Amino acid sequence: MERQRVSMWINPHHLTIRKTQELYFLRMQRAKEKMERTDMEDNNQGQRKLRVCVATCNRADYSKLAPIMSGIKKQAEEFELEVVVLGSHLIDDYGNTFRMIEQDDFDIGSKLHTIVRGEDEAAMVESVGLALVKLPDVLQRLRPDILIVHGDRFDALALATAAALMNIRILHLEGGEVSGTIDDSIRHSITKLAHYHACCTRRAEQHLIAMCEDHSRILLAGCPSYDKLLSTNHRDDHMDIIKSWLGDKVQDRDYIVALQHPVTTDIQHSIKIYGLMLDALLSFNKKTLILFPNIDAGSKEMVRVMRKKGIEQHPNFRAVKHIPFEQFIQLVCHAGCMIGNSSCGVREAGAFGTPVINLGTRQTGRETGENVLHVRDADTQNKVYHALELQFGKRYPCSKIYGDGNAVPRILKFLRTIDLDEPLQKTFCFPIVKDSISQDIDHILETQSALAVDLGGTNLRVAIVSMRGKIVKKYTQPNPKKYEDRMQLILKMCIDATRDAVCLNCRILGVGVSTGGRVNPQEGVVVHSTKLIQEWSSVDLRTPIADVLQLPVWVDNDGNCAALAERKFGHGKGVEDFVTVITGTGIGGGIIHQNELIYGSTFCAAELGHIMVSLEGPECSCGGRGCIEAYASGMALQKEAKRLHDGDMLNVDGMDMKLTEPITAAHLINAARLGNCKADAVLNKASVALGVGIVNMLHIVNPSLVILSGILASYYQAPVQHIISERVLDSAKNIKVVTSELEEPALLGAASMVLDYATRRTY
Repeated sequence: MERQRVSMWINPHHLTIRKTQELYFLRMQRAKEKMERTDMEDNNQGQRKLRVCVATCNRADYSKLAPIMSGIKKQAEEFELEVVVLGSHLIDDYGNTFRMIEQDDFDIGSKLHTIVRGEDEAAMVESVGLALVKLPDVLQRLRPDILIVHGDRFDALALATAAALMNIRILHLEGGEVSGTIDDSIRHSITKLAHYHACCTRRAEQHLIAMCEDHSRILLAGCPSYDKLLSTNHRDDHMDIIKSWLGDKVQDRDYIVALQHPVTTDIQHSIKIYGLMLDALLSFNKKTLILFPNIDAGSKEMVRVMRKKGIEQHPNFRAVKHIPFEQFIQLVCHAGCMIGNSSCGVREAGAFGTPVINLGTRQTGRETGENVLHVRDADTQNKVYHALELQFGKRYPCSKIYGDGNAVPRILKFLRTIDLDEPLQKTFCFPIVKDSISQDIDHILETQSALAVDLGGTNLRVAIVSMRGKIVKKYTQPNPKKYEDRMQLILKMCIDATRDAVCLNCRILGVGVSTGGRVNPQEGVVVHSTKLIQEWSSVDLRTPIADVLQLPVWVDNDGNCAALAERKFGHGKGVEDFVTVITGTGIGGGIIHQNELIYGSTFCAAELGHIMVSLEGPECSCGGRGCIEAYASGMALQKEAKRLHDGDMLNVDGMDMKLTEPITAAHLINAARLGNCKADAVLNKASVALGVGIVNMLHIVNPSLVILSGILASYYQAPVQHIISERVLDSAKNIKVVTSELEEPALLGAASMVLDYATRRTY
């Protein structure tokens, strides 16, 4: 009891002073031991350890460097570790993260305050300059044999520049990767300064070789952070960690982790995306852990946006400056979704199969698993919100693109092989330069292409379509009447086209199929066919084509494909909301709303030809009456032309009609132009029916543009525009009607499904 009473009267301030003194004397003792070891090594050069300096600039690179530092520290008989801390580690606003390095029991040899505050472009440049002023003294004192530098930060560029100029060997981690913004330029600059490289992926290794780096000095190691996260991602106490950050009521996979950094090459746009992300998260109404952005130019403005929206006080949000990596792993692993533009989303999150929404261009070019949904043009809150609806709560297969958990042993083994006696001067492996021969670039570079299939009522067409929408080669055959013959012909034509693609230097990414009828694009099945294509209901198109060609296959309705073609190659490019109307043998089309096709609950949306414009109109092929198609389609006009011809009311002076020539809609149009009042009355009624139907569409979905496609488009454009101006509500009178300039909308739309989604999912 007496001891307890005495201890209660001990001054806490004295305890703090005592601990500080103990820490000071401990560091002095370690420094003395280090000096003694250095003297011993100088006396015994043949057996001295490899002196490795690891420089860390921020919380992100420390997560990659810490496993290497631990490995070096455990091999104390071979290596001597020196740690230099600089950059945002030493800034209070960013969590003073140097403390976690000390908590991990690493001795920090030097702390360099190198950040010039301002969070703009000039401050970044001044920070590099300040680091270059301070680093020479530190490197001269430490005299490392090799400096390990990570990544693509401006602080790392200063480290590599100083070490290269002071003849210190450099090992660069994660070189050869491609992301976006200024990071690529900095990363590749460090690559050129570095003597050795430890990269994460096979593609990064190939990039380094292409940059003329010596293959013998490149190690394909994998990402060091994977060594830790793959071994600790299923901790029993993960719910305790999650609740400590987000509260006791939060559930596993029922929260979001958000981490968005500024894009230094387009700061204002990245701030706008950040605001849209926050608005979408507020509307989505899920618990969200949001980390402050890094110290790049623009971060101060992003924090202002966050505070203006009241994020730090909002009950659904927890805003933090730093989370220890081991805990951050658990939070990402068990999140319902991760959103932002952090490299953690496209790298580490893939190891857990966590759904990720990558916003903007900061990670453009990164290798990603199927868990990543890209929203590169994140220009509306609705688009970000819809991405959250698509991704939240899903689970994907775990990806090991960036590592298998054995990076550190490989790197340590690589360090042991470094020969300090070999020349320090770096050499480059330039390719052999041949004599200049004039060639077309298309014959040198392989063209990424799609195989497009169009199933019409008369013909079956297959085409090789390039990324730019050029039809490289087209094949046409009559469409067989029977299912077995039709499928056999489709497969034969596709096989022939893929064989020809090799000779044409085209790499086929996948197959897109456009067909008449109602289609379930999710399953690749024709649900109901039109009367023009027989034996074509409940047909699985995706499976047989994919099995034979071993390629991904997309299937959609021909009207939707026409809309997709306009979105990628035609008038709809860059337009969020528009309607495409096909005026051909039948009437069809597609509706694009907020850059996405509208399908409806049973894939029956955008059946524009079957909008009723009259209760007692002519009978339609669908079985109803008064549909647009019954008035304005090519078949309807042909039927009226035959009626007039049979009554000897079609031919007028100036018409050149042969007795054996079949009567078509073209004869009706020609007769009207030559003054046939009955033909003109038929066409006027057809134009009114189509115009009224389009007015109904304008009042329902309110697009900003109407695109007429098909053989009758040029005739209908002017009268439809006139009817809209007369009958539409005032707020929609300025909506334009244009005719498509695409020659093959069905084939181009089928190809666009492949070109948009085959290599990377782009939302």
